[in-house]
Amino acid sequence: MTSQSSRSDKILVVDDSPDNVFLIKTILEEEGYTISTAENGISALAELKASPCDLVLLDLMMPDMDGYEVTKHIRGEMKLPQYIPILLITAHDAPNVAHGLDLGADDFIRKPVTVDELLARVRSLLRLKHSMDERDEIARQREDFVSRLTHDLRTPLVAADRMLMLFQQGALGELSLQMQEVIAIMARSNINLLSMVNTLLEVYRFEAGRKTLAFQPVNLGQLLEEVTGELAPLAQDKALSLNLDFTEDSSANTVMGDRLELHRLFTNLIGNAIKFTDSGSVTIHFSSQRQLDKSSQSQLSEKSNSVEYISIEIADTGPGIRPEEQATIFERFRQGSHKSSGSGLGLYLARRIVEAHQGIILLNSELGKGSVFIVLLPTTKLEK
Repeated sequence: MTSQSSRSDKILVVDDSPDNVFLIKTILEEEGYTISTAENGISALAELKASPCDLVLLDLMMPDMDGYEVTKHIRGEMKLPQYIPILLITAHDAPNVAHGLDLGADDFIRKPVTVDELLARVRSLLRLKHSMDERDEIARQREDFVSRLTHDLRTPLVAADRMLMLFQQGALGELSLQMQEVIAIMARSNINLLSMVNTLLEVYRFEAGRKTLAFQPVNLGQLLEEVTGELAPLAQDKALSLNLDFTEDSSANTVMGDRLELHRLFTNLIGNAIKFTDSGSVTIHFSSQRQLDKSSQSQLSEKSNSVEYISIEIADTGPGIRPEEQATIFERFRQGSHKSSGSGLGLYLARRIVEAHQGIILLNSELGKGSVFIVLLPTTKLEK
């Protein structure tokens, strides 16, 4: 008896032998599956682009483009919206089936195929497909829920911020000193919560592919002066020295970037440096860097190594970061061990912003000696 789920499953059979295609097509159609066929690798890829399926049955040995190449294209360059399992079909004397599995195929079956084995492997891979689709749908729903929730949370938080500001300005009547202190605490807490909600919203916009950046020429020297000016009161409150160290004419250093996102990036990094430093200084070094060191080169594509980069270093004299934390510090929800550690999203968002500008972000830190966050941005926008 055919299950309800199998009747809606579409299977692509790829084989250069018409007899093999006819046999497999007949077996699977009797089970209620919808079958499409392709006689070679090129037509199989064209079929997948036009109409994605739930499973690919792929002959390994074909002229022009063999099953290895087809598997490589499906798993690499095609970037299909959903995962499609691949079942390789190969003759008993065919070598190196393992290579196909290494390239991303999920299973294989040898010719001549038996009906029971073919159907069992097809059912197994379709169960895998449905399980992964269900997992992805749950993840999408969760991300959509969080995105909607954080967006809805902003409205009352912004309203509360405006009301608290009116209280502080005396627009609603004169307040006692005790009330002023209470309102000030409430305002700071509300701002912190609003900042967390905004960060979470930006993270999910990036992850859902809903983030659109507006690239334009951005003068980084001016931007850094603006950010440090805005954060100077925080440094003054802690008696920290906040320094800008431009080793060359900053007005000549321009990148193609989204100014708002770069402002968010450096506000995050410099604000963190101030937050985690109890005494001493926070210094922003700014310079051009024509050649990348080995650690930087390993994180960039080969075409990027000849590009001129601007280096921005944010150095603090804080407690430093433990080596075991440094390896995961740019991952989402990775909180540090410091008492002031936040949600674990700020540095993850910073990495996403830097990567969206086709740059990299690095960390050098030593316990008791402080930390240096290094941002490398190309002076011109690279082609993807």
